[in-house]
Amino acid sequence: MKNEVSPKIKCGVAGVGYLGQHHARIYNSLDACDLVGVFDPNEENRLKVSNEQGCEAFNNLEELGEACDVVSVVSPTDLHAEVAIPLMNQGCHLLIEKPLCVSINEAEDILKIAKQNQSIVQVGHIEHYNPVMTFLEEAVDSPKYLTVERLAPFQPRGTEVGVVLDLMIHDIGIAMALVKSPIKSVDAIGVRVLSPTEDIANTRVVFENGCVANLSASRVSEKKAREIRVFQDSGYLSLDFMNQKGHFIAKNGIELSKKEVPVEKGEPLALELESFIACVTGTQAPKTDGAFGKSALEVALTITKQINSTW
Repeated sequence: MKNEVSPKIKCGVAGVGYLGQHHARIYNSLDACDLVGVFDPNEENRLKVSNEQGCEAFNNLEELGEACDVVSVVSPTDLHAEVAIPLMNQGCHLLIEKPLCVSINEAEDILKIAKQNQSIVQVGHIEHYNPVMTFLEEAVDSPKYLTVERLAPFQPRGTEVGVVLDLMIHDIGIAMALVKSPIKSVDAIGVRVLSPTEDIANTRVVFENGCVANLSASRVSEKKAREIRVFQDSGYLSLDFMNQKGHFIAKNGIELSKKEVPVEKGEPLALELESFIACVTGTQAPKTDGAFGKSALEVALTITKQINSTW
């Protein structure tokens, strides 16, 4: 008796700029996927990626949705809801890049339509699929204090939102997942440099269990950095999300010992999309589902509101 071969999942990408082109590349490389095509309102973008990946360049979003089982929504953040809702109404499962959208009303609409259509929604909080986060989820136990720094040089893309929604939201989600306690208060400050919204921000988050997280983000830095430090009773963890390495300083009586941590390196976006496809095939549930994306968005919007109130 011959082994039955499962049909490949028909995949597409809505928005194939800087990041979307990588979604297309990875779908095209996954054995379980058939990259059917891409759509982007920029004709040059969609033709370039369709030629590179050997897939169709759709002329509109509706045609993409009709042809696909799953779609990555990689449009500008302020268009996420506008793109996502019609696709779900066509029966597509979605990977929506973070942040989920730009308002709680939009988030509620996305979750409602997803439920109505039984669409899986995974939000692209990519660091949750980084092998560094996998290690942290095992190693962190009742953290007392953590600090996260995320720095990047200025890029015009992404400036439809401030740095809190653009970059810091990664670390809001990380802190929430590691601390596992409701947030008691936030205290934030932000500075505009090159865009109409904040380009540098710092936030102190106090959780109800007493843990404090200090989050710093800048998109006008001369260097790139994505680093976290976690302090707990057993010792101190220092890890680098970008280079996927770090160390653990453990307490041994009145002495400290340092050892490198075992991080199995991998491409976070590929791991994220593999996880998404596994959710679609029913073998697991989304690690960063729509509800998680909404909760991280709520905190980010609270921080942004507080920053705006100081201007």
